[in-house]
Amino acid sequence: MASWHSSALAVIYQILGWFAFTVWSISFYPQVLLNFRRKSVVGLNFDFLLLNFTKHSSYLIYNAAVFFSPVVQRQYHDKYGADEMIPVAPNDVAFSIHAVLLTGFTILQVFLYERGGQRVSKAGALVSLGAWLAGLICLIVAFPSGRWLWLVQVFNIIQLVMTAIKYIPQAWMNFRRKSTVGWSIGNILLDLSGGIANILQMAVQSIDQHSTENFSGNVGKLGLSLESIAFDILFVFQHYFLYYEADKVEENPANTYEALENDPEQAKTSEEHPKNP
Repeated sequence: MASWHSSALAVIYQILGWFAFTVWSISFYPQVLLNFRRKSVVGLNFDFLLLNFTKHSSYLIYNAAVFFSPVVQRQYHDKYGADEMIPVAPNDVAFSIHAVLLTGFTILQVFLYERGGQRVSKAGALVSLGAWLAGLICLIVAFPSGRWLWLVQVFNIIQLVMTAIKYIPQAWMNFRRKSTVGWSIGNILLDLSGGIANILQMAVQSIDQHSTENFSGNVGKLGLSLESIAFDILFVFQHYFLYYEADKVEENPANTYEALENDPEQAKTSEEHPKNP
């Protein structure tokens, strides 16, 4: 096993990793609390939830296999070099477990609170199903030859693809509604902080090892961070610049969603001139 050359960089690596784990883990709670406070999930896109669950489940498979399996670790060193450190840290595994549990809990809220007529689209269901079928096919292919590193890297690619597309339905819903009501900005700000910390953590390891193999050897973690940062910036722009005035208006979530579906201008008017109770 490779070791750290600098104890100081090793400490910084752990600090950045656990900081990313902390803020990313906390980032799930603002949306859960917002749903609970409103007793509604209107404004939270269900395709996003399904794709996000698929993404985090795939990422958990990758992280757990690379971190715990001696066979996968041996194949990793055979491919990238015996001196290379395993690119998955304990905080990566802890984050993945927590992410799957909290995303699952948020999905449970969909069945408990007001949905306003929202549902998972056929496209979202087919994409998620296709991801799991791809994983199953690759498992069948990998099993006879024992290509376990290749298999878990497939799941890493799946989570990377899910990360690339999972935010699109939510961003489009915000654009169509001209509002981010129901979509927690607290989640986004924490997610952005975690993505930046994750990139810095990988950079620290690269500097210590005088190598960039940890980037190419864990393209999923790199892609996860870069894609999350890009979409987080988009959501910040939507919330604080494009739809800030509309979001300041407190509304009945279900009625507003249905109104925006049928007549966005009428919904906007009703928000600006609410009726007296």
